[in-house]
Amino acid sequence: MLSPEEQLEIIKRGAVDIIEEEELLEKLKRGKPLRVKAGFDPTAPDLHLGHVVLLRKLRQFQDLGHEVYIIIGDFTATIGDPTGRNETRPPLSKEQVLENAKTYAEQAFKVLNPERTKLVYNSQWLEKMTARDIVGLTSKYTVARMLEREDFSKRFKEGIPIYIHEFLYPLFQAYDSVAIKADVELGGTDQLFNLLIGRDIQREYGLEPQVAITMPLLVGLDGVRKMSKSYGNYVGITEPPETMFGKIMSIPDDLMWDWYKLLTDYTDGEIENFKKLHPRDAKLNLAYTIVKQFHGEEAAKRAKEHFLKTFSQREFPENAPVFKFPKGTKIRADELILKLGFAPSKKEAQRIIKSGGFKINGEKYTNPFGEIEVNGELKIQVGKKKFARVLPED
Repeated sequence: MLSPEEQLEIIKRGAVDIIEEEELLEKLKRGKPLRVKAGFDPTAPDLHLGHVVLLRKLRQFQDLGHEVYIIIGDFTATIGDPTGRNETRPPLSKEQVLENAKTYAEQAFKVLNPERTKLVYNSQWLEKMTARDIVGLTSKYTVARMLEREDFSKRFKEGIPIYIHEFLYPLFQAYDSVAIKADVELGGTDQLFNLLIGRDIQREYGLEPQVAITMPLLVGLDGVRKMSKSYGNYVGITEPPETMFGKIMSIPDDLMWDWYKLLTDYTDGEIENFKKLHPRDAKLNLAYTIVKQFHGEEAAKRAKEHFLKTFSQREFPENAPVFKFPKGTKIRADELILKLGFAPSKKEAQRIIKSGGFKINGEKYTNPFGEIEVNGELKIQVGKKKFARVLPED
């Protein structure tokens, strides 16, 4: 059994914020399993490697003997998290949310220990709240405090509408911590404001405040923005092994060291040794390690062989990621590259196209402003390593 101090050192590894560290140590010294919470809004049906950063830290807590609560935000997802948004997020229907949530548990258990995981839906308590309950919750936080949040502050100054329901989102997320009596809550660095509201609201309901821990945001395939399905720069954890392998091999060389730290169990010393290898070999090992984690050793071996064969023979990968657009869609070449997550900006996309690094069905396409119509399958290649199939959707 590790001492509280030893547990704290393990928990601190890779974390960005721990608020407050002294409180966490005090909780650990009590010798009781902590209730560690993380919320996931099922706004899309698949988890990706960005979510895995958080799941791995949760698994660490489980290995130390603590209980993990996964909050499926089937209620809050119908509101929409305003974090990082410069406009109101479109709400999802209850049916969409429940459909998306179906596979969340199965995917999360690829990382988490099911025996130490409690999966709960926040509609269990939020849908039961009366108007009086909601008014009581809103009375515990001020508009001034809410406007301290960067995205709200920016929109307020620029005259962009902020709707009342958007203020409710962080309050409901905070109430989740009240409902399960969370000792610790984890989130990405972009969730710090929400996590701190959780501490404040717990105090208002007479509970000891949770410790807020943030983890780094995993940068996506474009090497610029955080991994997100909306940016198209993601690697889904249920994607076929060959697709996962190829996507990982497409990341910029300097990005792979963060991926090593956040997505693998390699020590700092081992990662330093990988830096002595040729970047391609180090990235092959990274891709193999991650694919093995989710699909097993045999699948990882086949994916590696497939990748090496594909690129040594310059074949178009059979398992290139698929993107669907409504049939008849017309889209500018630079905007298409941006949508696929193959460039961080239109300016960079235009540079790639002008330099001959963009191919459609094997032919170079050099007009960044030319309109491409999606009526049949388009095999897209950007540079030497990025491939995608664009298909029409009726």
